[in-house]
Formats: sequence, C-alpha cells, structure tokens
Amino acid sequence: MEDILVPIFICVVLPVTIVWLVMRAKQNDTNRKAEIMLKAIEAGVPVDLEQMNAGKKKNNQSVKQELLDKLTGACVTTLMGTAFLVLGILRVTIPGFGGTRFFLDHFLLPAGGVMLAVGIALFISYFVGKKMLAKEIEVEEKKLQENQ
Repeated sequence: MEDILVPIFICVVLPVTIVWLVMRAKQNDTNRKAEIMLKAIEAGVPVDLEQMNAGKKKNNQSVKQELLDKLTGACVTTLMGTAFLVLGILRVTIPGFGGTRFFLDHFLLPAGGVMLAVGIALFISYFVGKKMLAKEIEVEEKKLQENQ
C-alpha cells in the first residue's frame, strides 16, 4: 500500500496543492488591489497605477546576469538529470543496487530524462540568447565602464 500511496502523494497531491496555493495568493492580491481601485474611483480620487505596482520587485539584473542565471540552471538540471539517469540505469542493470524501493525504479529514469531535457533546453536558450543579445550586453558593459 505504501508503494502506491507515496508516489501518488508526491507526484499528484503535492504539486496540485502547491499550484493551488500560489494561484490563491495571486488571486487574493489581485482582488485586494481591485477593491482599493474601485473605492478610489468611487471617491473620485485619481488612481496612480505606478503606485499600485510599486510593491512588486523590479528586475534590476543586467542581461548578462540573466543569461548567467540561465546557464547556472542549465548546468544544475543537466547534472541532476544525468545523475538520475545513471542511478536508474544502475538500478535496472545491477540486481539489488540501492535497495528494493519500488518508487525509485519508476521515478529515476523518467525524472532523469525530463531533467536532462530541461537542462539541454536551457543550454540552447542560453547560447541563442547570448548570440541574440550580444549588442545589448556590449551596451550595458560600456555603461558600466563609463559610470566607473
């Protein structure tokens, strides 16, 4: 029974709960802002949209830093995917390797394949972005050099 319930909980219930909580928080934030705007409009007060969005974090990262973050994510997911695939292959080919957990047998290979695919996609995205945004990176570096 445990071999069935644990994978169902981890693969179905947990992700659904996380998505539900995130969406609920966003909806509550949107409803609160809409209520404030409606009250301001009813009172005849001019509404400043910039002030409503002031609470959100502004992205102050440079284009180069965003690309480096993408490269970091690509390295991490590719390495984890490769490790999961190697462990999955070892569990399949070597009898008794790593114990006898049913969940691991059906988790390592698919998870490793997905993570490896995501990592490769992030690598492709990084290299294409680096090529396409070369001029923007150059302009940002010139601005930094002028400011120093």
